[in-house]
Amino acid sequence: MIVHETDFDHDDASSCSRSIIETVNGSHDFTIKGYSLAKGMGSGKYISSDTFRVGGYDWAIYFYPDGKNVEDNMTYVSAFIALAGEGTDVRALFELTLLDQSGKGKHKVHSHFDRALESGPYALKYRGSMWGYKRFLKRSILESSNFIKDDCLALRCTVGVVRTRVEGPKQDSIPIPPSSMGQDLKSLLESEVGCDVVFEVGDEKFKAHKLVLASRSPVFRAQFYGLIGDPNLEKVVLQDLEPSIFKKALIGVSSILQAMLLFIYSDKLPDVKEIMGSISVFTSTIMVQHLLAAADRFGLDRLKRLCEEKLCEAVNVETVATTLPLAEQHHCPQLKAICLKFAAANLGVVMRSEGFRYLEKSFPLLLSQLLEAVAAAVDESSSLLLNRKRSTTSSICGLDLAAEGAAAESANPAVRRMRRRF
Repeated sequence: MIVHETDFDHDDASSCSRSIIETVNGSHDFTIKGYSLAKGMGSGKYISSDTFRVGGYDWAIYFYPDGKNVEDNMTYVSAFIALAGEGTDVRALFELTLLDQSGKGKHKVHSHFDRALESGPYALKYRGSMWGYKRFLKRSILESSNFIKDDCLALRCTVGVVRTRVEGPKQDSIPIPPSSMGQDLKSLLESEVGCDVVFEVGDEKFKAHKLVLASRSPVFRAQFYGLIGDPNLEKVVLQDLEPSIFKKALIGVSSILQAMLLFIYSDKLPDVKEIMGSISVFTSTIMVQHLLAAADRFGLDRLKRLCEEKLCEAVNVETVATTLPLAEQHHCPQLKAICLKFAAANLGVVMRSEGFRYLEKSFPLLLSQLLEAVAAAVDESSSLLLNRKRSTTSSICGLDLAAEGAAAESANPAVRRMRRRF
């Protein structure tokens, strides 16, 4: 960090300010599983990490298994950090680390941070600009080292985006406490002070405030204050909050309602254990599935997204067959895509689950989409193997592979037949 201070003296007053130049740092770990299958892609072709954000800009790691330069004849692997989003003249420091997987900590580090005083930060002019090394490491050294373990290698990228800010004279600061609105409204719900509507679920009753409900949910707003609503309504009877994907009640309606009310008042995803006591991870996932359906029914978009995020993290062989149709019914495209990808990769185990039999019987269209996802995965795997085979053949026979792109389909007729079948 560099600090510049200015101080001006006048007859009547004096003032000072500071210009502070510093870096906003962030790191991203990128793991490549199946390194051997990536070989043979060809020089100049890369594997990209997911984008990550540091200092207000999007970045990505590009790894070239066969090197970036054709002239190097695939002798080296290349690694670069790229500006993956919009930006011009972005000044930054970079570090690329190839992680030692033996546990000895002998990582290979290429750092720009150590040379900042020599050459200053590197400037990336526009989207797609890169910093890195065409000859990051000889491939022969890499493949005989502890950097690869179980056909897997890991890269760590650190970006330090240069920022400049100006500080004026500090005034006496007044500490501002964090907002307690959510906790205060939750306490209001629990105290039942001023409640003017009662939810009845069987023999259980839950009191609430119509104004709070209407402010958070367009469905409640219409029910209480809409054109055909009743502002004098004092009782709402709930008999069913179950998603249609479940043939029998797995979670009590009262528990779902209680969780939904806690979110409406606190704006936080409630702790399932707080509502239901000590439960298994599987039961917790089912509860979140129910809560997502309730959120969609009552127009609670933020709660729906929070539930979708939780379910994405909890996808496994026990839950994917019920989460997939739930995502379809309640319009959660990201959750649906993750479920399809997981089920396609673990199809044998998923097909033996109880939920899959229900999926097969009740959602034939989803089953068709799942088979398409399986075909796509097979196609991708076959394509990598074909590329590797071509590269090997080219190196032996000196063939020009540029003209062979059109032959990729015919080289694997089984995959083509599978695609047509699905």
